[in-house]
Amino acid sequence: MRRILIDHARRKQALKRGARAERFDLDGLDIACQANGESLLAMNEALEKLAIQDPQSAELVKLRFYAGLNYQEAARVLGVSERSAKRCWSFARAWLYRELSQLRSG
Repeated sequence: MRRILIDHARRKQALKRGARAERFDLDGLDIACQANGESLLAMNEALEKLAIQDPQSAELVKLRFYAGLNYQEAARVLGVSERSAKRCWSFARAWLYRELSQLRSG
């Protein structure tokens, strides 16, 4: 599903022939992906960087953001406790906020 969304976003952005910085609302990550193409591309780039630093947190974000799983479901898929999933989510949200802010400004 992630690959399909990213490919669609890339095609859509190619048609626009330009990108503008956009504000990201990370509180909206609690539900399955409803972002526009530019946001998806920025999120994908940030997730790739996060996966290098913390693969488990990146996988949790993918499960929550793209698949729409809740903490309990995502924790079960990852084989961790719900509390661990919440800790990873808190770290990932803060990390992604900082990364997406840098992408916007740079």
